Amino acid sequence: MRQPQDIVLLLKAAGEVTRLRLLALLVQGELSVKDFTEILGQSQPRISRHLKLLADSGLVTRHAEGAWAYYRLNRDKTSGALAEWLMEHLDTDAAELRRDLEKLSGLRAAQQERAAAYFATIAQSWDKLRSLHVADSALETAIVEAAGQEPVDMFLDLGTGTGRMLELLDGKYREGIGLDSSREMLSVARAKLDAEGIEKAQVRLGNITELDDYHQSGDLVMLHQVLHYFDDPSIAIAHAAHCLKPNGRMLIVDFAPHDLEFLRTEQAHRRLGMSQEQMMLWARAAGLDVASCRSFPPARDDGLTVCLWVLETIKPNTTKGV
Repeated sequence: MRQPQDIVLLLKAAGEVTRLRLLALLVQGELSVKDFTEILGQSQPRISRHLKLLADSGLVTRHAEGAWAYYRLNRDKTSGALAEWLMEHLDTDAAELRRDLEKLSGLRAAQQERAAAYFATIAQSWDKLRSLHVADSALETAIVEAAGQEPVDMFLDLGTGTGRMLELLDGKYREGIGLDSSREMLSVARAKLDAEGIEKAQVRLGNITELDDYHQSGDLVMLHQVLHYFDDPSIAIAHAAHCLKPNGRMLIVDFAPHDLEFLRTEQAHRRLGMSQEQMMLWARAAGLDVASCRSFPPARDDGLTVCLWVLETIKPNTTKGV
């Protein structure tokens, strides 16, 4: 329950036309200050002042990403209920709001075109790698199964890339966060999530070795085709393990050992696959057990075997005698 002064703060923050326009836009998903200035045609300082009032009241949340800041509706409890009520009773056919939404549609179309142009520049190397291993359908079916039947509260996708895992597991989580160190990849991911209308997921600029903000926050943590970029994959696993809740689960997808040296020179791979024995040692060092491992052989003789490992917190009775 909120104190009376907190409710007054919420109502004051929402009680202004420009701020209502901002809230109406945020119903459509996460947006940056730059997005708002382009859509509303107002100055950055003015937009920022309005957003600060909304953020201070708790109606929206803010995430800084370098010099940029992204905003989204706060859908938690009182703030979320008020925002939803306002949007239900707001006439989006009103001329001003209709223009805002039309500009947002155009802005997103332009962002998706830029994302597609970037992806086209890496498509050849991307397709070459994909041709070497099992079809995505079989592997992705196994990933969905490994995620469990019941939705989790928080899904963390570390090294999210284009956000495919957030898309694939939509419906398996109540909130999803994808982290990646590439702004270009995040642009692709944001465009894809917007196009699919996936509102429960967001992507963030971040490094796998700097995860203090996500300590013990994830019920399900994913490392999908990430470890082969590390000289020492145990470092990434250890940092990912710190993000797990006590009874959380980690899914790791990567290659089995191989000898395709061109992947080091052409695609910056540091490790040529991981063995079951290595994974067990790395998992144990991070306080985890390998609960299961499935292998997916390649479609061609010179291809790559992909493995799906499921890691879980070591249970007390499994450490006896160790």
